[in-house]
Amino acid sequence: MNIDLDTGKLVVFIGGFALLFGLETLFSKRGYLRPRWKRLGFHAGIALFNMVTIRVLAYVPLLMWIVYVEQQGWGLRRVFGLVGWAEIIVSIIVLDAFDYFWHRANHRVRFLWRFHKAHHSDNEMDVTTSLRFHPGELLISAFVKAGWILVWGPTAVAWFLFEALVSLCAQFHHANIDFPDRVERVLSAVIVTPRYHAAHHAVDRRWGDRNFSTIFSVWDRLFRSYARPADGGETTNGKHAIGLPDARERDFSPVAVLTDPLRNDNLGLRSNAASDQP
Repeated sequence: MNIDLDTGKLVVFIGGFALLFGLETLFSKRGYLRPRWKRLGFHAGIALFNMVTIRVLAYVPLLMWIVYVEQQGWGLRRVFGLVGWAEIIVSIIVLDAFDYFWHRANHRVRFLWRFHKAHHSDNEMDVTTSLRFHPGELLISAFVKAGWILVWGPTAVAWFLFEALVSLCAQFHHANIDFPDRVERVLSAVIVTPRYHAAHHAVDRRWGDRNFSTIFSVWDRLFRSYARPADGGETTNGKHAIGLPDARERDFSPVAVLTDPLRNDNLGLRSNAASDQP
């Protein structure tokens, strides 16, 4: 495939973000608690910091690792003899399943939640929320993904397509838009929709800490972590229903976002044993 995969991924990222930002400008599902330009500026700053940090410390080494694993002929996909488009499609499905368990672990493992909490501390949700991640989480994630690459052995093309699709889907399901109920039922049976994922960010634990899927929604149903969204994260009893109650006062503080993993009050997981019950 004679294309610049890195450039292609960037084009998908910018194009998807611009499209969804425009759509939620015209068709916002929820009102905003603070000006959108402040949200965009803050989250763009986080994204820029992460891009510089992660590209140096993890992105390039991960690409070198993909090439090395492929040269060595390692990975289960070779056991199955997958090549061409079959390899790309199956690799995306397998990697998405890995991503489901990784996301779930970020809510269940105390140490991982310390970093993932930065994402959930946004007390609103729109496409800019897809930029809001602690650099520590991204570095740990890169290390974990190196394990996925070793186990499965995707081609570089399959990996880039998966990463581009994850980026686009994250932008889509964080967007402040919604679909009519009939369309929503069809879409959410296959992929993660904005209403589906808004439930994952809900304060109410009947929906929050469920719906961990990233691309395909099937994983939540298979592994009993699905909760049917109630209202797509609208206000409840006059209070905004998205985010973390203990992060209301510091959700847009750069220092707080970066240092939150060190806080003593960060020990409690957002989830509890009951949230794992069907």
